[in-house]
Amino acid sequence: MHVVQNTLILFTLLKLLSVQARTVSQFTYVKTVAIFWTVMYVFCVKPFKTRMNLEMAVTDEMVEIALQTKPEFVCLVPEKREELTTEGGLDVVGQLEKIKAATKKLTDAGIKVSLFIDADRQQIEAAKKCGAPFIELHTGHYADATTEDEQQAELKKIAAGASYAHDLGIIVNAGHGLTYHNVAPIAALPEIYELNIGHSIIGRAVFDGLNKAVADMKALMIEARQS
Repeated sequence: MHVVQNTLILFTLLKLLSVQARTVSQFTYVKTVAIFWTVMYVFCVKPFKTRMNLEMAVTDEMVEIALQTKPEFVCLVPEKREELTTEGGLDVVGQLEKIKAATKKLTDAGIKVSLFIDADRQQIEAAKKCGAPFIELHTGHYADATTEDEQQAELKKIAAGASYAHDLGIIVNAGHGLTYHNVAPIAALPEIYELNIGHSIIGRAVFDGLNKAVADMKALMIEARQS
């Protein structure tokens, strides 16, 4: 299982700052500033030494940007309310042809495509129909669970989804809301190939530094997989 060190660190700051944004225009301003300084950091300040995983909406504009920048990975995520399922993942079933076309364009350009979806059989089957080699299972409800029983129920859903997707030949990633305190049960699932974790690691890095924050998370993931 690989660990991704999220190169686009400032997008985590965007999430924190957007809480303070009270209007659409303020949010757009914060987003623009965050994107600008992210690009400056990645391409002008620090040498680019890792693979890029670009999270993006399924729009013509974003597809063109991806085709120009050629990241190694693209993860298609919901942007508008109508693109969400009731659980919070990308509604592939409801947008099958649109997502299938975007996936083909990106794949033909040599970009690996992942779809951020719920651990739901219909969504997983739709992802397979789109030709996406990867999915990222939405772990937000697991992370937000307020009781042990609720969390275990969500974990069972994710485990079942991961197993089903794996049987279909899809490579399974997972992410959203994972922290140092809840990552182990997800990392222990044998079908999970990669976990995408940003906010928790960057928050810890403020106090411990990025190297230690990443190393501590990696240690938890490895221990979970080996136990």
